[in-house]
Amino acid sequence: MSDAPEPDRIAGAPHPRDTPVLFGQDAAMHDFLDTWNAGRMHSGWLITGPRGVGKATLAWKLATFLLADRPAEGGLFGDPPPVTSLNIDPENPDARLIASGAHPRLYVVRRPADEKTGVLKSEITVDAVRGMRDFFHMSATDGGRRVVIVDAADEMNRSAANAILKELEEPPARTSLLLIAHQPSRLLPTIRSRCRVLRCAPLSPDDLGAALEQAGLSTDATESLATLSAGSAGDAVRLLTQDGLQLYAQIIGLLSGLPHLDRNAAIKLAESCAGKVNDTRFALVLDLIDHFLARTARAGLLGEPPSQGAPGEARLLTRLAPHDYAARAWADLQQKASARARHGRAVNLDPAALILDMVLSIEQTAQASVSA
Repeated sequence: MSDAPEPDRIAGAPHPRDTPVLFGQDAAMHDFLDTWNAGRMHSGWLITGPRGVGKATLAWKLATFLLADRPAEGGLFGDPPPVTSLNIDPENPDARLIASGAHPRLYVVRRPADEKTGVLKSEITVDAVRGMRDFFHMSATDGGRRVVIVDAADEMNRSAANAILKELEEPPARTSLLLIAHQPSRLLPTIRSRCRVLRCAPLSPDDLGAALEQAGLSTDATESLATLSAGSAGDAVRLLTQDGLQLYAQIIGLLSGLPHLDRNAAIKLAESCAGKVNDTRFALVLDLIDHFLARTARAGLLGEPPSQGAPGEARLLTRLAPHDYAARAWADLQQKASARARHGRAVNLDPAALILDMVLSIEQTAQASVSA
């Protein structure tokens, strides 16, 4: 297998092709099997849902199912019985080839690495898609089914998207294109219209706990993780491996004094994000602040949340957003803070200054909301 970085691999978790069990996506798997059993297979499949809920794992399981050479089974009047599972024996020759990344009839389109720096590019380029045409030509000789995984389709630039669209419009025989999309609205409407959609949902706390345990990450804070990750196993892995739960508890502890902040504690949090060595922590703090603002705005509309990401969070949210007016104020702050964070990272603003500015903006909003 190549040593190039894999954009579809989450640090701290197995690659989707190596994940034995897909939790929480039974509905999507059954939708696919219903189509398979009815003999109405589509050439294009669009796998949608939030980031980190198992879309890539589903795509690899579909690819293995489609490519595996299975013994024929006779049913009533000689018809094969309906297939009820995507599971393929890992010792199946095709499954072993897929696990090793060497199956000749599977092609994966994803963001390439820059040849000079080795850093992953920000988008899927047309060159990555052009290689698919050679794949179709070479793999057609054995007459077997071919599968292409595009991960993620909403990362394609315009030229790459047009190249994929051409294959969807005139698909080669016995070919399945599996397009993973975190934000399907970013795809060309013509691409969406030519694909059958499989929707993946956020994981329940039980399914999230099972997925984490399978990845070798056991925790007794499944409810907090499910709340902070919004049911995303990928985000939950990130929170666990980067001490995200403790960090969010620290943020909640800081903000619990609102409408007035402990300035020394705010400065300490901001300075902990300074420097290149703390870039990962800086990114996580930005995400957790964004999450806090979104949950505060939602609490103003829906009341106290049924679960919390840290002790005391639910009570704090309802105190800061006691009515609809406050909810609008917090929603406006979230939009402004998110834009500020994107701009700050793009122009390399001082992380400590950016975090402190956000925290002080939260204090100002809290003073206006609580007193209103």
